[in-house]
Amino acid sequence: MTASTYSKSMPWYRTLRGREAISFYLFILPWIVGFVIFTLGPIIASFGLSFTDYDIMLPPAFVGVDNYREMAADPLVYTSLYNTVYIVIFAVPLGMITAFGLALLLNQKVSFMAAYRTAYFIPSIVPAVASAALWLYLLQPQWGLVNAFLESFGLPGPGWLSSEVWSKPAIILILIWGTGGTMIIYLAGLQDIPQSLYEAAEIDGANDWNKFWRVTLPLMTPVIFFTLVLGIIGTFQIFAQIFVLTDGMGGPQNSTLVYVMYLYRNAFNFFRMGYASAMAWILFVLILILTWIQFRFASRWVYYESESADS
Repeated sequence: MTASTYSKSMPWYRTLRGREAISFYLFILPWIVGFVIFTLGPIIASFGLSFTDYDIMLPPAFVGVDNYREMAADPLVYTSLYNTVYIVIFAVPLGMITAFGLALLLNQKVSFMAAYRTAYFIPSIVPAVASAALWLYLLQPQWGLVNAFLESFGLPGPGWLSSEVWSKPAIILILIWGTGGTMIIYLAGLQDIPQSLYEAAEIDGANDWNKFWRVTLPLMTPVIFFTLVLGIIGTFQIFAQIFVLTDGMGGPQNSTLVYVMYLYRNAFNFFRMGYASAMAWILFVLILILTWIQFRFASRWVYYESESADS
C-alpha cells in the first residue's frame, strides 16, 4: 500500500490537513463563542425588540412597526440626524485634510522626527472621556484657555459649548484634534510609495506640486478611501465626547443632540428599549447605504496600481 493510498484510507481527522483544521477551529472557538453570545445574539435580539414595546421591567409586547411609525413623526429624530450629518459633513473631510497635511510634514527627513510624530499621535490615544473633560475646560467661555488666547489678539471669544451657534463647531474642533490615528495611516501609505517614481518624475522635469498631484495623490487614493469609509462610520456613531461635554443632555437647545445620544436616552433614560432598538436598526441601514454608495463609486477615483498594471 502506497503512502497516498494509505492517507486516503485514513479518517479525515487523522490526516495532516484534518489535524490542522481541528487545531484551527479549536483556537478560534473562544472568539466564535464570544461573538455569538456578545455580538450576534444582541444583534438578533435588538431586531426582534424593535417590533415590541419593552421597558425592561415588563415582558416585551409586540407592536409591529409602531416604533418605526413613531420615529417618522418624532421631531427629535430629525434634529439628531441633522446634527449628526452636520458633524459628519464637516468633521470627516476637515479631519482627513488635517491628518494628510500632518502626514506630509512628518514624512520629511529632519532631525527629531520621531519626537514630532509622537507628539502629534498622542492626542489620538487619550481616552475619549479624558479628552472631552480636558476640552470642557479649554472651551469654557469666561476663563478657558482658547478664548484667552483669542482675546490676546483682540478677538472676542465665542460661547462654544454654551452657544447654540458654536456648539457643533466646537465638537468638530475636538474631533479634528484627535486625528493622530488617521495621520499614522496616511504616513504609512506615504512611506509605501516607491522613491523610484519620484526620481522618474524629477527626470521628466516635475516640480514638487507635479509630484504631489501626479504621484503622491493617485497612489494614496486607496488609503484615503479607507479612512473616508471608517471616518463616516465612526462619526455617525459619535457619543462619548458629546455625552461628557454636555452632561448627557445634548444642549444647548438640542444643538449637539446626535443620533446615538438620542438613542441612548430612549434606552437608558426613558427605558424604551423597543424604540431604541428601532433607532439602532435605522442607523445601521443608513450607514450600510452610505458605505455601499462609497464602494459603488470608488472605482471612479480610487487608483489601484496592480489593477492598472494588469490592464
